[in-house]
Amino acid sequence: MSSRDNPPDTAADLLLPVPDDDGAPFWEYAARGELRVQACADCDEPRFPPRPCCPHCQSFAARWQRMSGRGRIWSYVLPHPPLLPAYAAQPGYNAIVVELAEAPRIRLVGNLVSAADAPLNSVDPARLRIGAPVKVAFHAMPGGVTVPRWILERP
Repeated sequence: MSSRDNPPDTAADLLLPVPDDDGAPFWEYAARGELRVQACADCDEPRFPPRPCCPHCQSFAARWQRMSGRGRIWSYVLPHPPLLPAYAAQPGYNAIVVELAEAPRIRLVGNLVSAADAPLNSVDPARLRIGAPVKVAFHAMPGGVTVPRWILERP
C-alpha cells in the first residue's frame, strides 16, 4: 500500500513545538490558557524567544509576564503547496505573525482560525489582512502540547 492509499493522520502528523529549558514555562502557561512572555526582572523589558540573559541590560533575572492575548496580524503566508504531507491535507492552511498589543516588539507565529477548536484551514484566505486585530485561542494538540492560535477580534 502506498502513502497515497493511506493518507497521513493530519492531527498526529503536524509539527509540534519542542520546548527547551528556557521556553518550557511558555508552554506550561499555554496549557493553562495563559499567554505569557519572558520579561527581565530588572529592566522590565519583555523578550521573545525566551533566553537566559536580557539583551537590553544583560541581567539573568527573569519573570513571566501575562499578556492580554490581543494583537494584530503583522505578516502572514499561505504556503502553496505545503511542503509536508499533513499540511497538504489542510487546504488554505495559513501561518501568521502576530505583534502583541502591549509588547509590539514581541511577535508570535501561529494560525488564524475561526475558533479555538477549528481545523487549521477554517478561515477564508481572503480574510487575512495585515493589521487585522486578533486574540489568542489555545488549542490542545496530540502529544500533550497546547499551542496558541489566533481568531479575528471582529469576525
